[in-house]
Order: sequence, then C-alpha cells, then structure tokens
Amino acid sequence: MPAARIRSWKSVALATSAVLVGIVLPAATATPASATTTAYDDTYYASAIGKTGTALKSSLHSIIDGHTTISYSAVWNALKVTDQDPNNTNNVKLLYSGISRSKSLNGGNSGNWNREHVWAQSHGDFGTSAGPGTDLHHLRPEDVTVNAIRGNLDFDNGGSSFTNSGGSLYDSNSFEPRDAVKGDVARMILYMAVRYEGDDGWPNLEPNDSVNNGGTRYHGRLSVLKAWNDEDPPDSFEERRNDLIYSNYQGNRNPFIDHPEWVEAIW
Repeated sequence: MPAARIRSWKSVALATSAVLVGIVLPAATATPASATTTAYDDTYYASAIGKTGTALKSSLHSIIDGHTTISYSAVWNALKVTDQDPNNTNNVKLLYSGISRSKSLNGGNSGNWNREHVWAQSHGDFGTSAGPGTDLHHLRPEDVTVNAIRGNLDFDNGGSSFTNSGGSLYDSNSFEPRDAVKGDVARMILYMAVRYEGDDGWPNLEPNDSVNNGGTRYHGRLSVLKAWNDEDPPDSFEERRNDLIYSNYQGNRNPFIDHPEWVEAIW
C-alpha cells in the first residue's frame, strides 16, 4: 500500500465529512483524492459513495450481498491461493501465529493448519454450510492447536502468550491477535456484520462492545476492533487477498479493506 494512503485515509474521511456540512478545511490538511479513491468507486461502490451511518451500511450490504458461495471442502484449495506466503509459494501464512507452513499440511492433526472462522461459528450458529460458514472473507489458515486456543473467544486486548502464538494473547474471555493482523481481524469481523443482515436465511450478525458473547449472533469488542482498524491499516497481503476473492471466488469485496475509513463512518 502507498505510504500516503496508510497515513491519510482517516484524515480524508474527516475532510469529506467537513465538506458535507459546508466547512472548508485549511489547505494544509487537504489530501489528494488518489490517496483514498479506489478503482471501484465509480463502479462497484458507486451507490455508497458520500453516505454515512445506517445508509452507508445498507448500501454496502446491497453491494456485497448475494455473493457466489463455495463448499466447505473447496475452502481448502481457495486458502492455498488467497493466503499464499509471498516469500514461499509452497506455503500459506497462518493468521494468528504468523508461521509459514506447507500448503500440503492442511488437516486436523497437530502440526497441521486448518480453516479458522474469524467470526466464530457459534456466534450465530451458522456452522460450515455454504454462506457465512464458507465465506472466504473471514476464513483464514491457522495452526490446529492455535485455532483451538482461540476457539470462539471474542476479540479484546490482553492475556497470556502460548506456544506458536506469534505475539497473540488470550485469556478466559478474549483473544488478542498479533499486531500485524489486528486490523485484518477487525475488517473481517465488520465485513461479516455488513454482509449478513438476516435477509437471506442466515442470522443478522452484529458487533457489540462485549466479550462472552458465546452462542449469540454478536461479536466483540467493537471499540477495540475500531482501534485496531486505525492502528493496522490494510497492507499488500490483505489487498491482494481481497482482489483474489473478488475475481476468482465470490465476486464480492470487503469494503473495509478498500475504504477503512468507512468503519468510523458506520460505527
């Protein structure tokens, strides 16, 4: 990602909001449109541009809804493409641990990697059926043991380290991913909250500011996820992944990777 975009997306969101209410900001705070404009703004996101709050959330839902679904077994091969280690094409990069592991070591045994649902399956009870259970925008490869440690914990700061944590932490009611993917996790959770609104037979998934959400349709902690989105902007790995899911598999995008400032605009 260009450095200008990393530094400026939030300031551009502020500038845009100011223009909408007739405030003219000083020239020193102005940011080139190219810093936040994507190739999809005039086409894919055309109906969402300029909106905020519930209107933006509703518009984005309409845009990303109705994606092409894949089977849970097909997720294995898809992750070998979307999460390929850029430094070793024979491997995938594991989300929480940051380990590079052979693509061939997928499975359920110790030392394998498996399919981690970042929005935990039990938070909405959607299982692994085509739909939220196979949505690549929140499915990532992870070490079997690390995946089990994360379980269905909500996301929050704090906790203790563990074997192969890569810097991730956990305690009795929450999980904190390593710094390099905190924003990734936030944007995946919030994608799910926009994509699944209860109008297609699946639960209406929503973020809240709690932990211990257990078997409810909620995932937390929203205030922390928003902070992580700010602290860890999208990088080239996350952007490439978004492009591949859009072009090769589902035909929809995670809008918060293209426009991370939309997190604040909605929540």
